[in-house]
Amino acid sequence: MAMQTFTQEYMQMPPVTRAYSTACVLTTLAVQLELVSPFQLYFHPTLIWRDFQYWRLFTTFLFFGTFGFNFFFNMIFTYRYCRMLEEGSFRGRTADFVTMFLFGGASMILLALVVNLLFLGQALTIMLVYVWSRRNPFVRMNFFGLLNFHAPYLPWALLAFSLLLGNAIMVDALGIAVGHVYYYLEDVFPNMPNGVRILRTPQILRVLLDGIGDDAYEPIPEEDRPGGFAWGEREIPPPPDGGRQ
Repeated sequence: MAMQTFTQEYMQMPPVTRAYSTACVLTTLAVQLELVSPFQLYFHPTLIWRDFQYWRLFTTFLFFGTFGFNFFFNMIFTYRYCRMLEEGSFRGRTADFVTMFLFGGASMILLALVVNLLFLGQALTIMLVYVWSRRNPFVRMNFFGLLNFHAPYLPWALLAFSLLLGNAIMVDALGIAVGHVYYYLEDVFPNMPNGVRILRTPQILRVLLDGIGDDAYEPIPEEDRPGGFAWGEREIPPPPDGGRQ
């Protein structure tokens, strides 16, 4: 019965979220079972171009560390905000969602050449959080029951949390930077006077991906989604007078 429930919940996940989350878990499981080593997964430009180890361009986004607090913390965020984006602003636009992943991944790879980062999965997660937060600016967040703020402050709260834990914040900063560039190019610049849409989804992705999964899952209510720590509990509409008393 438990397996049937798990299978049903798993198949209700939208396709990109399901594929990426599964790849992250399987990669970590392979490392945990010592089938592969983290030294075979991290981003290393020399090994990629000289020794043709092209898989590192992908595995750098799939490993969050061995099973532990850091892994589960990142996976909760990855699953939650990837799913909310895919079921929200990217609903029925799988090709556009994959394009966002490709843009984010390519940008982070280029920047990693400069800042010398080895694993970029956490940066990709922060990018997803950033894009979701900017597209849902009036959602009220509750950070572990301690702080209340609107969604756009969430990426910065996570960066501060990493700093408090003594972690390097360069990965979080990279995710915020790439997320902001995507948000600006996709949501801001095209709506400006004389603005144009720079990011365009390749037609082949639209042919292959758009429409898949629409009948395979149903979005579940926000309050029933796991891993939120009561975040996104309610949405506050913007005041009609711009907030003036």
